[in-house]
Amino acid sequence: MNLYEKIKNREEKISLIGLGYVGLPIAVAFAKKANVIGFDINKEKIELYKKGIDPTKEVGDDVLKKTTIEFTTDESKLKEAKFHIVAVPTPVNADHTPDLRHIKSASRIVGRNLNKGSIVVFESTVYPGVTEEICIPILEEESGLLCGEDFKVGYSPERINPGDKAHRLETIVKVVSGIDEESLEIIAKVYELVVDAGVYRAASIKIAEAAKVIENSQRDINIAFMNELSIIFNKMRIDTKSVLEAAGTKWNFLNFYPGLVGGHCIGVDPYYLTYKAEQFGYHSQIILSGRRINDGMGKYVVENLIKTLIKADVTVKGARVAILGFTFKENCPDTRNTRVIDIVNELKEYGINPLIADPEADAEEAKREYGIVFSSLAEIKDIDAIVVAVGHNTFMKLTLDDFNKMYKDTAKNKVLIDIKGIYDRKQYEASGYRYWRL
Repeated sequence: MNLYEKIKNREEKISLIGLGYVGLPIAVAFAKKANVIGFDINKEKIELYKKGIDPTKEVGDDVLKKTTIEFTTDESKLKEAKFHIVAVPTPVNADHTPDLRHIKSASRIVGRNLNKGSIVVFESTVYPGVTEEICIPILEEESGLLCGEDFKVGYSPERINPGDKAHRLETIVKVVSGIDEESLEIIAKVYELVVDAGVYRAASIKIAEAAKVIENSQRDINIAFMNELSIIFNKMRIDTKSVLEAAGTKWNFLNFYPGLVGGHCIGVDPYYLTYKAEQFGYHSQIILSGRRINDGMGKYVVENLIKTLIKADVTVKGARVAILGFTFKENCPDTRNTRVIDIVNELKEYGINPLIADPEADAEEAKREYGIVFSSLAEIKDIDAIVVAVGHNTFMKLTLDDFNKMYKDTAKNKVLIDIKGIYDRKQYEASGYRYWRL
């Protein structure tokens, strides 16, 4: 009986290392079919999970209360599992080079608690070669075991889309890979327990790593193109959203829109790919130029806000500006690598300390990571300009009357910066607003 059969019969356990926005939904899905140990080094997070509280909002409190996952911060519990899934963050450093601290640390933890006959699958986004050149040597060193003989390794990139209730682990085809045919087959079968959409067996670990890193690089480049179009059409005084709606009537026009590109995937993965390319003597041109455009969008938004304030006869220094939305994407509490911080920092350069409201965001995380304390929507009053930075459902419901109450009574020219193009431009301009969007 192989490892897959034993897991299916609940004779062997699966462990999940890293229980964030990606790891938690994977653990919950597997717990419906197998015995699962959920490990994270964050004690506060584990305590919340044990109480049935889901701060990620990815699975929900009700589901968490019913799950059979054994949550723990005790790494020795990993010895009870034979199939380990590592889903830890892989961010970039300030100089945009890969930050592999978390994945190295997770490899050491798993290695220290690795049994013969185990399989370790990495899900974190990496450049081609990390699993075999960095993770496997750590696993071997810590365990004293030999990869290929005593244990096997695979790679299966996560494709979960945080905040998206339609595209979940179960509904997205899962790419899997292993160091040999035997491990590939077991890994594929284990994931087939929970992935209804099926699995795709990649020819090698490096191919699976590369597939993941280009998925997000492709999105990044497409959004950069839209952002560049937005800059061009803004100079021409043409509304970009209207142009894209017209072009979108063609069957093969790609449906992308301009915006801030943050998060720990699209804004990060291209740097992993270009970093590895440079080790082979190739300096990326298209990928990095797309990154430069997207990284500069916060500054560009603020430049246009300042110009609009001046046109509205508002004194720039000390202007009362509110930002609605701080997370990296809509309807998701995650603020890590949000590019809204670029807007905040740029405004401070002009002597403006903005009020920031985000009812969806993880307030504790924002305070810890950025030193930012949110205001409530009710506290947004006597404002000169509002920047709607994130398209949360909460903000989509705001009406013209709601906005009117937020501005100063004396404001003849209410400035509204609608980054995502949520609101009806004609309606706001007809009501005397100075409306600007990407």
